[in-house]
Amino acid sequence: MVAKRCTNALRPEITDRFMELILLIFTFVLAAFLGFELIAKVPSQLHTPLMSGSNAISGITMVGAILIAGQSSGSLAGWLGFAALVLATINVVGGYMVTDRMLGMFKARKDNQPK
Repeated sequence: MVAKRCTNALRPEITDRFMELILLIFTFVLAAFLGFELIAKVPSQLHTPLMSGSNAISGITMVGAILIAGQSSGSLAGWLGFAALVLATINVVGGYMVTDRMLGMFKARKDNQPK
């Protein structure tokens, strides 16, 4: 009689989920590290224009959040999609307000306007 080995080969769905989780954690840690290193090396004069460009990318997050909230079959996924949509909208609107204020500093002033 052959003894049964306790391996994950008997349950491949657990191995697949575990590897997917490890890949997601690795991607998050790598993105956080690279983001910190890149932003730390940007001069302060370029920080606001760079961030305004990244706020345009947040529009993609809004589209993804709309898709998740609309196609969710469970209530948790719907609420997470809604929360992502609200936070991404706040990020985009706030980013464009900061950019508009920054660009206003470079506009030519008329002589009768105070500083």
